[in-house]
Formats: sequence, structure tokens, C-alpha cells
Amino acid sequence: MPKSIVAALQIGSLPGGKGETLEQILSYEQAIIESGARLVVMPEALLGGYPKGEGFGTQLGYRLPEGREAFARYFANAIKVPGAETEALAGLSARTGANLVLGVIERSGSTLYCTALYFEPQTGFVAKHRKLMPTGTERLIWGKGDGSTLPVIDSQVGRIGAAVCWENMMPLLRTAMYAKGVEVWCAPTVDEREMWQVSMRHIAHEGRCFVVSACQVQPSPQALGVEIANWSAERPLIAGGSVIIGPMGDVLAGPLLGGAGLLTAEIDTDELVRARYDYDVVGHYARPDVFELTVDERAKPGVRFI
Repeated sequence: MPKSIVAALQIGSLPGGKGETLEQILSYEQAIIESGARLVVMPEALLGGYPKGEGFGTQLGYRLPEGREAFARYFANAIKVPGAETEALAGLSARTGANLVLGVIERSGSTLYCTALYFEPQTGFVAKHRKLMPTGTERLIWGKGDGSTLPVIDSQVGRIGAAVCWENMMPLLRTAMYAKGVEVWCAPTVDEREMWQVSMRHIAHEGRCFVVSACQVQPSPQALGVEIANWSAERPLIAGGSVIIGPMGDVLAGPLLGGAGLLTAEIDTDELVRARYDYDVVGHYARPDVFELTVDERAKPGVRFI
């Protein structure tokens, strides 16, 4: 059926680590069932955490021992994919009947990746996307994904794909995803700014697709025991802002600000043909005689044995 309920689950990583955060995710099982959601998108770095304000003991040209200790703690809180956490999430997907897309910190060898995972009710963990470009000092702690993890998959709500936080602002990545036929764009993030809402509306309008963006919500740094210079005790570390957008850039639900919650909206993928009548960015509105994008989807390991 073209009509379905989609949802953004706005929660944050908990101080007790990945185990406590996983329990928090699982606690929303009944709420997901009651909502009737067939797709639930969750925030960036939800399992593993987004260490906002952490410097990891790094100055240009040198790194302090305490920074290495901070990284070791962060590494220990990351998850293996697949692993115990993905097994638990597959169970949640099966019990609720909902596809899940959520952000994790993935541990692979001695490198961490900011990754979006996909789960399907019948088959469990089905795909992942590693963030292509960590932003700013995220590059200290996360590796870069390659073109081998750019999935767009068929789901019960339509063809879904994900881009993580600021890689949503990479025009060529968006073009590649549009060309793969994305109908419901999933955007796990920690960006709480009003400008993020503008970006989400732009992507929906540009791609003529539905957008579900889920943002973390976190209390003030003081409440978390985190020290950030010049940060007001009243200001939350991450204020949320999860939102669901229609294919003409219209806000269907949200933004949800200041607290946790399950944000839902009904979508109808039959609307996409009407929306693309006058603008199909990779179809009749493209100019392949002038512009051409080549996407390399090969895995790029640092060492290859042949």
C-alpha cells in the first residue's frame, strides 16, 4: 500500500553507555506498535554516543596521553556490526513490524565509523551506510566510509536511503541517492539548528521525496557531568528538532524540541509522481549532455590480498 506511518524516535545516548542506551531504545517497543509506524528513524551516533565538546587531548601537532585514554573509553563503547546490539535491534524490528534506520558508532579493527544501520522485520539487519565525510574534528575519531556502503533498499514504506548529519549537504551524494530512486530519505543527525530544518525541507523539495530526520536530545553538559567552556547551565547539549517533511517541502510533523518522543506522520508515496511532474532532478530535469556524475561503489580497503 502506498500509504503508511513513518516515525522519528527522538532520544539521546545515555551516560551509562551502549547497554543502557540499547535498553532505552527497546523500551519504546509498545509505543512503536501503538503508533502503527512501519519505519522508525533514530538519531546519529545513538549507540556509541556523540561526544560533543570532547577534545580528545588534541592540539595541532601533538596529542596528550589523557586524550588517548578518552579515545580508548569511546572505542570501548562502540559496537561491532553485526553483534549483540544488532541482534537485539533485529528483534525489535521483528516484534514491532517496523523497518529501523539508526545511527551507531561502529568498531572495525582499530577504527571507528559513524554508521547508519538498516533493519527489516523479516530478515533483520540488512545493510549499513558509513558516513562518507566526518565533519570538522569528528575526523580525529572517525574513519571515512567509501562508495561500497551507499544502499537504497526496498521497504514496506517505499525505497529508503540514509545520509548522516552534514553529509546531507553533499550535493553529489544527494544526486547519487536520488538516482537510486530514494522515496523516503532518512537523516540521522545531532544538528539541532534552525538551519537544519531548512536543509531538510530543501532535500525533500529537491529530491521530491519524503524526509524523516531524527535528532538526539541531551540535557545540559552540567547534567551529564561534561565540562564545556562558556556553556550556559540552562542550555541543553542537544535540543532535538526531529522533523518529517513532504515531497514539496511541507512540514508534516515537528520539529520536536526539548524532549524525547516518537514523532509520526502518514505518508503516501503515490504523491511522488505528482510532485515530480515538473521537477525530476535525475530525470527530465537533468542535463546529461552537460553534467555527468560517476559514482565508484567499490570497497577501498587499505590492504588487498589477491
